[in-house]
Amino acid sequence: MTTLLHISASPRGNVSESLVLADEFVAAYRQANPGAEARHWDLWDGTLPEFGPTAAHAKMAIFAGQDLDDTQRTVWKDVTAAFARFDAADHYLFSVPMWNAGLPYVLKQFIDVVSQPGLVFEFHPELGYRGLLRGKKAAVIYTSGVYAPGRGPAFGSNFQSPYLEDWLRWAGVEDIRTVSLRPDSVVGDPADPEAGRRAARAAASAAAATF
Repeated sequence: MTTLLHISASPRGNVSESLVLADEFVAAYRQANPGAEARHWDLWDGTLPEFGPTAAHAKMAIFAGQDLDDTQRTVWKDVTAAFARFDAADHYLFSVPMWNAGLPYVLKQFIDVVSQPGLVFEFHPELGYRGLLRGKKAAVIYTSGVYAPGRGPAFGSNFQSPYLEDWLRWAGVEDIRTVSLRPDSVVGDPADPEAGRRAARAAASAAAATF
């Protein structure tokens, strides 16, 4: 059975533009894939472990081929459990609002937690990194309230989509579909934001139907 994991990075609940679009995507995905299972990981629900000093020391010990001490082993169990929850899915849906030109910090925390040697990547001194997520694909919903392509530097920059998509490809996920709701997404009257929302919902449904 195919599993879709929706990883959401907005804490704004039913007033979140990215979560509304994600709901549209999931509904269309379920309709197109009636035998699939859809799961939701709200990164704000308290289940994402921290990645602090002990975890960082454990990661570098693993890199160096050293044994972990008892405290490091305890922390590393939480890290590997988070990765296992992520890796158990075949397809991913990320819903990502823009915060300060980039990602919400909780999504960066997620990336730092799961991006571990032997789990998400391996490293060869002569060949460099190799992503270990094989046979996966991802859809990403991006939203922003001010930034839009072509609006000029006074309206912000985009470190949101380049960062996330570079990480996905680095991890081994090559099949990436995107849906965006930006201020320039409005169809028709630019004073009517609902037109942009309708267009983005239609794009999310269309992307899910062939995902």
